[in-house]
Amino acid sequence: MAAPMHRPLWQRFLLFLVPLMISNILQSLSGTVNSIYIGQLLGVEALAAVSTFFPIMILLISFIVGLASGSTVLIGQAFGARNIEKVKQVTGTTITSSFILGIVVAFIGIFFTEPLMRLLGAPENVLQQSVSYGRIVLIGMPGFFIFLIVTSVLRGVGDTVTPMISLVLSIAVGLVVTPALILGWFGLPQIGVDAAAVAFIAGFMAVLVFLFFSLRARNSPLAPDAALLRDLRINLPLLGTILRLGVPAGVQMIVSSLAAIVVVGVVNRFGSNATAAYGAVNQVLSYIQFPAMSIAIATSIFGAQAIGAGQTDQLRRIVRTALMMNLIITGALVIVAYVFSQHLVALFITSPEVMEITETLLHIVLWSTVLFGFASVFSGMMRASGDVIVPMVLSLACILIVELPLALFLSRTSLGLSGIWWAYGASFTTMLLLQSGYYWFFWKNKPIKKLI
Repeated sequence: MAAPMHRPLWQRFLLFLVPLMISNILQSLSGTVNSIYIGQLLGVEALAAVSTFFPIMILLISFIVGLASGSTVLIGQAFGARNIEKVKQVTGTTITSSFILGIVVAFIGIFFTEPLMRLLGAPENVLQQSVSYGRIVLIGMPGFFIFLIVTSVLRGVGDTVTPMISLVLSIAVGLVVTPALILGWFGLPQIGVDAAAVAFIAGFMAVLVFLFFSLRARNSPLAPDAALLRDLRINLPLLGTILRLGVPAGVQMIVSSLAAIVVVGVVNRFGSNATAAYGAVNQVLSYIQFPAMSIAIATSIFGAQAIGAGQTDQLRRIVRTALMMNLIITGALVIVAYVFSQHLVALFITSPEVMEITETLLHIVLWSTVLFGFASVFSGMMRASGDVIVPMVLSLACILIVELPLALFLSRTSLGLSGIWWAYGASFTTMLLLQSGYYWFFWKNKPIKKLI
């Protein structure tokens, strides 16, 4: 639930932020545990079959993340203005649009999964497992898209606890259903790698049932009542605004994913030890970046609510609070990671040689995570006002003009593998300079208007 307005801003920010950070960490842990289940119980081929489907999953989630991002800004502004009717209209339009998109994806899944897997270059020895797993997951997309949208828009009304509980429930169901269908517990059939796909669907279906009754019982602004049912139709002007706000976020996520694929290709040239180190570094970095990304989301939602309430004088305080939170929380995690880097690396790597490489790379890049967090705060606030194009262009420029070319160039110099991580640091530094520069010298001089 939203924190009481009489609390100091930093307390409200923290109460919103902590469940959001926990949710992000749990999301990552669930994927790790699921991979362990499949790898340990079914073997390397099964794990490869699931991994082959990841690029498609990332692409699909990118579009829905964009849709959710746009609707969350509008819901935040409407909620800040205490316009519950408009909150429900935005929610209804977003749910219906995402459900229709999910139906299209499910249709594609039924008929085109195998051609997609072949296009991605799935090895023949895992092709049929990949196709079977992918088809089940794609058929479940209508429900999964609704799950993603509802848990996202709840944050727009200041509720990060319910999405966190939902994620815990989803993970709990998956942790039981996956091994049960792999090992045949409770008399269930043993269905191999398909168990993970069925568990994925069972998890979000359980959450949707929980949300239906929980939101109604608490009379949430997003409760599935008669008013929301009436608004389950596509309002074209609203949808246009949602897409205008959300598509840049989706595009940015897709480009980031494609850039990561290019970087992996560069890393692979240095051999399997380098690839293993790359994976371990990213595992550690992801957990340190979660607070930074969560703080950016909180900044955007608090900013949207303040704009909706006509309290634009609060925006500077929100940015100041978010920057301080990033410095304290992300900064503390970075210091811990430097001090205990050897122990953190040992969680993922056993080879002394690879551990040494991984530790060196971590030391090169860790500091820049704080700068990434600062840049994300500025772009998050600008997104709250509807200014999404320029922040997106600046972020993409950092990836396409700084990170990738510099990684390719420095990796060919005496820096070798280390050059790739120096490129990450340079990219995050540039991103902070560009986003903060646009915020201070241009965005702050613009009139801030409600979008809804």
